Amino acid sequence: MMREKLLLPIIMMSALSLSNGQHLTEESCTVQILVPGLKGEPGEKGQKGAPGRPGRVGPPGEIGQTGIKGQKGIMGHYGKMGPSGMKGVKGAMGDPGTKGPNGDPGVPYECTPMRKMIGEMDILVAQLSSELKFIKNALPSPAAVAGIKETESKVYLLVKEEKRYSDAEGYCRTRGGHLAMPKDEGANAVIADYITQSGLSRIYIGIDDLHREGVFTYVDLSAMTTFSKWRKGEPNNAYDNEDCAEMVASGEWTDVACHPTMYFVCEFDKEHA
Repeated sequence: MMREKLLLPIIMMSALSLSNGQHLTEESCTVQILVPGLKGEPGEKGQKGAPGRPGRVGPPGEIGQTGIKGQKGIMGHYGKMGPSGMKGVKGAMGDPGTKGPNGDPGVPYECTPMRKMIGEMDILVAQLSSELKFIKNALPSPAAVAGIKETESKVYLLVKEEKRYSDAEGYCRTRGGHLAMPKDEGANAVIADYITQSGLSRIYIGIDDLHREGVFTYVDLSAMTTFSKWRKGEPNNAYDNEDCAEMVASGEWTDVACHPTMYFVCEFDKEHA
């Protein structure tokens, strides 16, 4: 096709030269017509060119098949400690172990202060127990007991219930004591203070001469050889029947008849209370 297109202009140019022969003879010229040759043989393959620019990223491909499991890697770092689990069930008791060797002997003197402290506490507990027992065993009416007084070895209980001397002694004796027997200045002062604090003026004490006229002894029949607190002019047996004794608020003693009723003080030994 390309060849036909090239021949057509050549034919037309030939026709023009025939019609104008005169002119051509007068003016000679040379016309060169370039006609393509035949297709040559393919040349040798050229060298590989430089790589082109990267193209656009294509769409993701389909998921491939699972590969073969790899080898186990090295141990990683320890993670944070998790929350505590639920408490487990108590296990069975294990077998008893072998008996251990005896310990070193203790030092005796190190226990002495502790033993002393325990002993003092035992004494205090015994005193408190005695006082509670006195109150419990006193009279049905709590108002009949005016508290408790004590010395180093005695406990005194003032009973606000009027009784005759023998009945008062019987009351104290059934509770493990006697009518109060002041045998020294300290005990006498405690009882006198007891009378004053209770708002009384006098009480029966455990002194009489019922066993031998004119010879006063304590109600437990012990002799009055070391202490007495008779008021001046006492005992005087003023009405020939003053065989018992009372203490007034000042702490002095006077002899009185045994049949009048009045308040009294019971005395108890701490070690036997």
